[in-house]
Amino acid sequence: MFSKLMLGTVQFGMNYGVANTSGKPSFETVKSILKEAYDGGINALDTAPEYGDSEVVIGKALKELGLSEKFQTVTKIPKVPENCDAEKFIEDSLKNSLKRLQQEVISGALLHVESDCKYLDILKTMKKKGFIQNAGISLNTYAHKEDGESADCLQIPCSILDHRFDSCFDHGSRHCFVRGAYLQGMLLMPKEKVFVKEVLAKREQLESLGIPMAELALRYLFAKPGSKSILTGVETLGQLRENLRIARMEPLPDHVLAEIDKIVFPSLDEICVSPWMWKRYKEVNHLKA
Repeated sequence: MFSKLMLGTVQFGMNYGVANTSGKPSFETVKSILKEAYDGGINALDTAPEYGDSEVVIGKALKELGLSEKFQTVTKIPKVPENCDAEKFIEDSLKNSLKRLQQEVISGALLHVESDCKYLDILKTMKKKGFIQNAGISLNTYAHKEDGESADCLQIPCSILDHRFDSCFDHGSRHCFVRGAYLQGMLLMPKEKVFVKEVLAKREQLESLGIPMAELALRYLFAKPGSKSILTGVETLGQLRENLRIARMEPLPDHVLAEIDKIVFPSLDEICVSPWMWKRYKEVNHLKA
């Protein structure tokens, strides 16, 4: 079973996120984060070969901590090149990840580019070969949602302001890894730095409910049905401790959930809630890049 909080580790390998002001944490800080995460009940890690040296850092840190067998790590398969032997590419990618992570088997692997969904059956053969335990897809756009119907697991973007993939939570046997809980920090950063005006307007309405935004954002996602892990990336122990504190809180009351829904629906346009589209948002709205 994956824990209800999943630790995002892109920050362990590179500077990441519009709200990241502390940069890549030191190796000793990573070890402290992993140890405290485990002690706090987190057993799930999200990584990828594209996340700098994240896999190497995780493998080394867990080995030094004696926790290599305690965490369930989910990694990604980079975009499969055209006109290549896809099965060999995917198998080689997994072998390299296993080596970097210093593990015998990987708990899960996701096709990192949703247009590679056609290779899901190949990824499933890697389960039979013993490289991975779960095969899935990382989705960005709703147009590809049906491509993940037969996956063991999906990674989807979802937040208190992004509901494009809500129907994915209704699938009883499939586990969802939910990224973007804080909208890459835009729900928490100083308001003057929030350049998506539609997000800022909704955020100010949500703040009128009197619940700190970090609590509201996470607890709202915990209320979603089905098997899921909420992915949160941290650079500091303080951030981790805050997430763990929120995870231990009681569920949001039904009347609060109802008030939230009045504010957040209808949902914002995709360009407002998709970080990969924010460059286009700035162009359309004549904002500085």
